[in-house]
Amino acid sequence: MQSHNKESLLRTAALSLAAVMIFVLAVGALSPAAATDKSHEKGDKALRRGDYQQAEKIFRDLLNKDAKDTEARLGLSFALLKQRSLQGAYDNAARVIMLDPLSARAHALLGAAILGAGDFRNSVEEFRTALALKDDEALAIAGLAMVDFYENRISLALPGLRKAVNIDPDEPDYVFNLGQAAARSERYREAADAYERFLVIAPKTDTDRRARIAGLIDFLRYLGQQGSLYVPAGAVRTSVSFEATDSRPILTIKVNGQKEPLRFVLDTGSGMSVISDVTAKKLGLRAIARGGMARAVGGGGKFEIVYGFVNSVEIGEVKVENVPVYIRKFYDNNVPVDGYLGLSVISKFLTSIDYGQKRLSLIKQTQSDTVEAWSTLRQRSDITPAMLPMLPSEASIEVPLRTTSSGFLSGEVNLEGFDKSLNFIIDTAASISVVSEKLSQEEQLLDLLQPSKMRVYGAAGISEDVKLVQLPKVSLGLNNLEKISAAVLDLEPVNETAGFTQSGILGGNFLKHFRLYFDFARGAIRLEPINQKTSETLNPESAAMP
Repeated sequence: MQSHNKESLLRTAALSLAAVMIFVLAVGALSPAAATDKSHEKGDKALRRGDYQQAEKIFRDLLNKDAKDTEARLGLSFALLKQRSLQGAYDNAARVIMLDPLSARAHALLGAAILGAGDFRNSVEEFRTALALKDDEALAIAGLAMVDFYENRISLALPGLRKAVNIDPDEPDYVFNLGQAAARSERYREAADAYERFLVIAPKTDTDRRARIAGLIDFLRYLGQQGSLYVPAGAVRTSVSFEATDSRPILTIKVNGQKEPLRFVLDTGSGMSVISDVTAKKLGLRAIARGGMARAVGGGGKFEIVYGFVNSVEIGEVKVENVPVYIRKFYDNNVPVDGYLGLSVISKFLTSIDYGQKRLSLIKQTQSDTVEAWSTLRQRSDITPAMLPMLPSEASIEVPLRTTSSGFLSGEVNLEGFDKSLNFIIDTAASISVVSEKLSQEEQLLDLLQPSKMRVYGAAGISEDVKLVQLPKVSLGLNNLEKISAAVLDLEPVNETAGFTQSGILGGNFLKHFRLYFDFARGAIRLEPINQKTSETLNPESAAMP
């Protein structure tokens, strides 16, 4: 009996061992596919936790084993896009399209990379192709919404971003961009809610950015309790003089009804206004919120974000109430100023800056002006003969502008030697024009470096021994100048938050040769040359950046 049981157990053990061997062999036969699937999962998990370099490595390893693995290549494209490696993101998305022309995700990734590089027309084509293939491709929906956002069609951007968030509620970029669009449209509660959601779902990797957003949420909650912001009051028009000793328009304005006028630089390179910490202390302004450290030009490359709030700003007879501001330290003692007057303060006015007469003119914009503002202004009943010099000539040509995520005005600029237009910030508060370090390495500019160097005063401090290039010809619309000096600066701090690549800054040494007419509501500028001068050859020893 015992012998029979023993034989039975041995047979059972043998069968069990055979089953195990068969299972092992079966698993061994499937292991390459299973391992590949597992690697895909690891790559996706790395993306979700914000470890984009690890995700990139995983997807590259997969592609080394199988170059036709489209899932891995799409993952690699997305990982590179997250790291702002736009060329790599583009190349990998394009390779997927070669293998699978009907891949909606590939077309959406291609569009996102192209948009990040600043090519709006081609990005729109790719986004639309993606949606024709798959009408709920969230990346394409969000991409088209951001095109609307940059081109000042906020009423279209908001529903698009809400739809993208609804389709893919766990993608942090969609939620963050919704916060930006809501804030731009003065929906501060919705903006704060979106940013709070972002902090919940976004990877916990960038502590500086998270601190900035936490401070921004506090500030937005405060703004949501203040009622309307940037409320026009006082006269519907004004014209005031300014000085421009360093090619920047410096105005005298009044803040919070103070009798003593303050010196502010008109700053089209910023959405919000800025007050120096010294002046803020004199005015009794307190910090409403603090938002961590921001990267910027100059010095150590960072400065603390401090939010404040002023009750009123007076520019001549015009008054604007409920104005949010930044408070920070200023470094330029050569031309001392109390602050920078940002776009939002004058955004509800048609604005002209006449560098020849050194006058700033503001005319309150009515609802009917928003179609062809400067063209229809001459027909308004409240426009007197004395105001006609404030208006552009009927022959002037309008140049469209975009607004970056960070609130800069951006225009398409043409440089001699380059086939395609480049995006430059239009910045009245920069005394000199700028090209990015990356652009300066292009073959067309390598031989244009000047022997002289300069000092640059920026938001984060002072940069010494800054290189200069002399640009042979610079054009904005149909207007151009020759021999324009430009400082070579690292614009990565700008491009990290701009949303689309800025290759330079068009500063005062270009702008001062024109009368500028801004229509902020429609995102447009007109330029009229002041005289026949076509070049600017001065190489200054120092320059100021906002």
